[in-house]
Amino acid sequence: MKWIRKIDLERFGPVLALVVLFVVSAATSEYFLQTKNLLNILRQVSYTGIIALGMTFVVIGGGIDLSVGSLTALAGGLSILTLNHFGGGAGALVLAVAAAILVGLTGGAVNGLIVTVGRVAPFIATLGTMAIYRSLTLYIANAGEYRSSSELYAAMGMGSFLGVPIPVWVFLMITALFALVLTSTPFGRYVCAVGSNERVAAYSAIRVNTIRFTTYAMVGLTAGVSAVLLSSRMNSMSSSGGGLNYELDAIAAVIIGGTSLAGGRGSIVGTLIGAVILGIVNNMLNMWEVSPYLQGMVKGAVIIGAVLIQRKRR
Repeated sequence: MKWIRKIDLERFGPVLALVVLFVVSAATSEYFLQTKNLLNILRQVSYTGIIALGMTFVVIGGGIDLSVGSLTALAGGLSILTLNHFGGGAGALVLAVAAAILVGLTGGAVNGLIVTVGRVAPFIATLGTMAIYRSLTLYIANAGEYRSSSELYAAMGMGSFLGVPIPVWVFLMITALFALVLTSTPFGRYVCAVGSNERVAAYSAIRVNTIRFTTYAMVGLTAGVSAVLLSSRMNSMSSSGGGLNYELDAIAAVIIGGTSLAGGRGSIVGTLIGAVILGIVNNMLNMWEVSPYLQGMVKGAVIIGAVLIQRKRR
C-alpha cells in the first residue's frame, strides 16, 4: 500500500508499534485491559522511564551513560542511610530525598567532567564510573542490603493520587517538563546542535562542553529521583541488584522512541512511548508464560529493529 510507504516510520513508528502491541495484547489476554494491570505496567516502567528521559538529552547530545543503574543503587542506598541516621520522621524524609537527588546529580556531574574536561570517550568514561558507583554501593553496605524502618518512606513509595501511583505522576510530570525544555528553549536547540555537529555548534558560539556537561548532570538527577521512588517502594535497596540493567532499559526506551544514536535529534514523548512499549512487552511475555531466560531475546530483537529503522531512514 502506497500510504504505508509514505508514513515516516522514524517519527511515527513508535506510536504505530504501541497501538499494534496494545491491540494484540488486549486480544490475546483477558487480563491485559484490567485497570490494575495497566497501572502496574506504568508503575514498573516509571523507574527506568524517568532515567530514560534524562538519557534522551545525553544521546541527542552525542553521548551515552552506562553508569545510571549503579548510580541509582548508590543514591537509593545513601538515601536510606540518611533517613535512618536522622530518625525516619518527616524531616528525615526530606533530607533523605535531598540526599538521593544530590548524589545522583553529583554522579552525573562527575561523568560530565570526565567526558568534557578529561576528553574521555563517553562509553569508556561511564563504563568506568559504572564500576566505581557499584563498588561504592557494595562497600558501604558490605555487599548487603540497605533497609529502612520508616513507615513514612514506605508510604511514599506505595502511595497514589487519584488512584494513580505516585511514580507514574512523577514520570508524567518530568516528561512534560523535559519535552518543554527540549522543544521550546535555547538549551534544547543547543543540545540538538551539539549532537548534530559539534564543530559547527562551537563556531556558532555554543558552549559545547557546558551543554554536554549539563546533559550528564540531568541524567544523574533523574537517576536520583528514580532511586527515591524505587527504594521507598521496597523500603530497601539491594547493593548488588538495585538498579541492575537500568542503563540498558533506559537506552532501549530512548532508541525505541526514535532518538538517533548518532545524536542531533530525538523526542521526549517518543522516549515515554518507548518505555511503555518495553513495559507492555515484558507484561505480555509474563502473561504468556514465556521463560524469563528468553525474554531478553525479545527485548533485544525490538531494539535491533528500532535501530534498523533509523539506519534505513538515514
